[in-house]
Amino acid sequence: MLLEERRAKILAILIKNERVLVNNLAELFSVSKETIRRDLSYLEKNQAIERCYGGAILNKKNVMVSFRKEMLSNISDLLKHQDAIKVMTEEKKGKVCVFGSFNVDIVSYVARLPHPGETIVSQSCSFGPGGKGANQAIAASNAMCKVDFITKVGNDQLSSHAYSHLEASNIDSLTIYVSDSAPTGNALIYVSELDGENMIAINQGANVTITDEEIINSHKNILNSNILLVQLENNLSATINAIKYARENDVTVILNPAPFTSDAKIMLPFVDIVTPNQTEATLLSGINITDIETAKKAAERIAQMGPQCVIVTLGNKGALLYDKGQFYMIPAYPAMVVDTTGAGDAFNGALAASLSKGETIKHACHYAAAFSSLAVELNGASNMPEHKNVLIRLNESSYSKM
Repeated sequence: MLLEERRAKILAILIKNERVLVNNLAELFSVSKETIRRDLSYLEKNQAIERCYGGAILNKKNVMVSFRKEMLSNISDLLKHQDAIKVMTEEKKGKVCVFGSFNVDIVSYVARLPHPGETIVSQSCSFGPGGKGANQAIAASNAMCKVDFITKVGNDQLSSHAYSHLEASNIDSLTIYVSDSAPTGNALIYVSELDGENMIAINQGANVTITDEEIINSHKNILNSNILLVQLENNLSATINAIKYARENDVTVILNPAPFTSDAKIMLPFVDIVTPNQTEATLLSGINITDIETAKKAAERIAQMGPQCVIVTLGNKGALLYDKGQFYMIPAYPAMVVDTTGAGDAFNGALAASLSKGETIKHACHYAAAFSSLAVELNGASNMPEHKNVLIRLNESSYSKM
């Protein structure tokens, strides 16, 4: 391919997607990353784009005046051809859009969780990527579906962890907005080495600065998916905007109401599936869950608020599925627990992936339970198992045949 043709195609993709990544372009055109960086530098000199970490974004104001009419004509022709934008014309089946948070996790491993006011000695400490949105996006991509992840980070040193981590993952497409005023989100996490339980405090940072305009710019990402998965680590207005747009366009919406806020109740009329844990289901329903019977009553009350389907995750007791007036118990798959920090994220990402491929809700819950059982055997909230290992666990168990 001629140099001019490749650069025209890159610009065509930018006009369509508004953002590109060096890694993706290098793979698409079968050239080195350095070649792509030179292409982007050329386009930047012509004021058509702005470079950002790991890629580039479209300069909408300048693109139409910075290039010769002949080049724009070529770009217009390219936009008419599916080959130039094939990444945007794939079938929706098997595609999940995750709108959510990215955090940098600072994890302290302790012999047991501290009591209020108590200082204890940490056994070890780690510094790595996290955030419910990012964790769920990675879980869904590891579950062998195409994932489009939308998030926002700060213009700070921590943001480099977001780019390097997400670009190295299996996530198919990234939309990363940048805040000039807020830091990249971060979380302080205690993990008990006694039983793997955890305590978490989150600084939401840039996650709560995403604007309605940025969500509108991401509408095409939602439209090109058949599942939208959201949580509550972003600001309310942006999350509701994304949910409502998905609902209006027949995209199935899954809400993981964590970390819990009463604003979750506002969203319930617009979601199809809600996945609270025991505490969140208690807060949503007003019914104190102490056993399976009270969990059923809570699920019924939550369903009356709007969702067609309620899945209450109950830790080592499994999960309760309430769908179309019927209850199903999804047992917990046996696991050698190391770290439960990412268990909920693993479940939600795997659930979305399975549903996106056309599986029944009951099968998707079994797959998600098996996936999360493998996730708790790994250290770190963002460390997710591989699909092939999930299949092995499913095949070894009689649960999925129930």
